[in-house]
Order: sequence, then structure tokens, then C-alpha cells
Amino acid sequence: MKRLDGVSVVVPAYRSTSTLAELVERVDRALGDRAHEVVIVDDGSPPATWAAIAAIARTNPRVTGLRLGRNAGQHNALLAGVRRATMPLIVTMDDDLQNPPEEIAALLAPLDRGEADVVYGRPRAIGQPFWRRRASVWSRSIIAWATGPEAARTAVEFSSFRAFRAPLRDGFDADLGPSVSLDALLSWSTSRFTGVTVDHHGRVEGRSTYSARRLIRFALDTATGYSARPLKLASYLGLATVLFGLGALAWVVGRTIVGGVEVPGFAFLASIVVIFSGAQLVSLGIIGEYLSRMHFRTMRKPSYVVAEETALTRPARTSRTPRASALPTGRRPKPTP
Repeated sequence: MKRLDGVSVVVPAYRSTSTLAELVERVDRALGDRAHEVVIVDDGSPPATWAAIAAIARTNPRVTGLRLGRNAGQHNALLAGVRRATMPLIVTMDDDLQNPPEEIAALLAPLDRGEADVVYGRPRAIGQPFWRRRASVWSRSIIAWATGPEAARTAVEFSSFRAFRAPLRDGFDADLGPSVSLDALLSWSTSRFTGVTVDHHGRVEGRSTYSARRLIRFALDTATGYSARPLKLASYLGLATVLFGLGALAWVVGRTIVGGVEVPGFAFLASIVVIFSGAQLVSLGIIGEYLSRMHFRTMRKPSYVVAEETALTRPARTSRTPRASALPTGRRPKPTP
């Protein structure tokens, strides 16, 4: 397969100032003469982050900055950058230099050889607390279970350091609502996933905003947002509780017929009621998650809104309709001087 040369590196930035200049410099060195661009998306950070992005863009023509109107979340910011990218290959990475830009070549190699459509960077070792690592594993497993067998095979490889072919975004170039998972969206377009082993460094500054609770919440949002499997799970749960109730009824009736003794019963009866009530509440909760997503889709709440861009040399790809502006009609973002 013919090598696709152009690479767009998409970086969501949140409260980042000191790492961005070094990241762009290292990306330029890593990709060398290979055609590339860096799209940095300010995800509703304080003004200092956008000022840093604008300063870099003024001195480096390969850099494009997008400022979102409000904090939309990492994957929504990634979606904005992915839709803005213009090269045939796209690499996504964090802004904290935990993913070394020098490893981009390793991610691109399977794509250049035509072996896969999506490549994840699998860290050799992660310097994170045990609870944080376990939460990441649990959240990736939930996402893999929900998105299907293709993603499940690479569940342990899900990470923010990924590379994929730009045409895959045509599979999700539509109004997606406020809850976005790039990994789930990629699974809509292809089943050719793979992973490569890469280095993973400690954070240069700050700390991750992803707590264990937020990771699990994101995984559950992805499961209910991109799959009907939780609904099937609710059905199976309801069937299981019915079978359990029938079994308990048969046991009570059998004890009465055979032994002539009724089962004394408040504790037993209370346990049955609690089990059935719990199953009903779980099922209603799952259905409620789906209804809430339908509600937000009906309101047409956008995945993101691009408030400003450092350059307007190309039309922006936005969240509502393919290649339409996310800003109100007649308003366009003003380029930064």
C-alpha cells in the first residue's frame, strides 16, 4: 500500500502553558521533513492557555489553534481537532508530554504498511497509583464490552495516544450530542485495530483531572451512548430475578406440601422484595440513561462550539452538520492577531 505522508497531530489542551511549546518543537523534530500540522484545541481553559497557543501559532505556520467556547471534555475537544485536521493520517496525544512525540513514528508504521486502520500506543509501564491504573482498566473493559468484539480485542490498548486514517471520521461526521467517545466512534468505521508498545513518561506539570470516579462515569456514558448492550443487560437482569422468584416460590410451596410446615417468613419475604426492587431500580436507571441521551439529542446540544481560531485558511469542520459552522449564522471566529 502506498504510504500516506501527511500527518495531523491533534492535542487537546486544558490549563496547559509550559508544555505546549516543547511539545510542538519535539513533534516537528520527530516528524522531520514529513508533511505535518499540529492542531491544538483549548478546551475552555483560563486565558493563559489560549495566549500560549496563539503565541506558538504566530511563530510556527504548522500550528493551528482552536478555542472552544466552554469546557466540553477531552473527547469532545479531540473531535473538534479531528474534524479540523487536513492530513490523511491523524495522531492524537495529550498535552502533558506523557506520550513522547518521538514515538509517533512507531504509531504510524502499521498504518504506512497497511496493516491496520487504528493504532493505539500501549505503554510499557505507567507511573500511576494502583487505584488509578485499576480504574483505567475497568473503564476500558466497559467500553470494549459495549462497543463490540473488534474493540474488545484491543481493550487493554485503549489510550489517548492513537493514530488512524482520516477517512474514518466520515463514519461519524454528524450531530453526536454532548457525550462523545472517540474510541467508540472509531469502532463504527473499522474493525482493523492494533497496538504498538511505546514509552510513557511522568507528567511534567500538574496532575490528571481524571479521577477514578470520572473514568468509570465516562465508561458508563460510553456504554449507554454507543451500545444497546446495557438495555439487554437490564432485560437479562429482569429475567434472572423472575426465575429466582419462581424458584423461591417453588421452594416455599414444596416445603409446605412435603413437610406440612410453612416457611417462617418475614426475613425471607423482605429479602425477596429487596432483590426484586433493586432489579427494577437498576433497570429503570439504565432506561433513564438512554432517555437522557435522547433528551439532549432532541435539544440538539452541540458536542462543542469553536469560539476562536488562530487561522482561517481552511473552512472549519464543526459539530452540528458536516463542514458547517458551529457558530450562529453570520458569525465567524476572528483570527488572533
